[in-house]
Amino acid sequence: MARIPYFDPAQATGKAVNAYAALPNLNIFRMLGHSGDLLEGFSRFGGYLLNRTALDPILREIAIVRVGVLSKASYEVHQHEAISRRLGMSDELIAAIHEGPRAAAFTDLQRQVMAFTDDVVANVRAGDATFNPLREALGPKALQELTVTIGFYMLVSRFLETFDVDIEDAPTGAVRVSGER
Repeated sequence: MARIPYFDPAQATGKAVNAYAALPNLNIFRMLGHSGDLLEGFSRFGGYLLNRTALDPILREIAIVRVGVLSKASYEVHQHEAISRRLGMSDELIAAIHEGPRAAAFTDLQRQVMAFTDDVVANVRAGDATFNPLREALGPKALQELTVTIGFYMLVSRFLETFDVDIEDAPTGAVRVSGER
């Protein structure tokens, strides 16, 4: 149960009014409504990471789900496992994210993304052993996008867990992301 009441989007003012008009009725956004205009910036940044980066959508979702798993953020894991399935990820691959980087279901690149994500979450600064292979495989742009995505979803997971945001009882719309089938 949420630690504070969810915000009523009908009470929104300023930039939050337009943000709510464009967002699905998800509890994360209802909880963020208390922050006023911060909702708009948060949703724009999250939307950019989900729709406008060069990072492969499957790799992105592997990292996001892994951050949720490592953060014990059930809402985050629930939402992004659904996105992963819409992208065509198998249940075996999704289960492997919970298992860890050594899971057999991963390609070499996916395993590197998992190891890098674990390293960043645990140590803040990725070590050379996880950084260098991805620098070669992804290049600077996608590697920076991956790092920022990991950091953003660490923030999201901490917000969700701090406020005990509940998983919705019924489907309420979905966040659209690039790469969906």
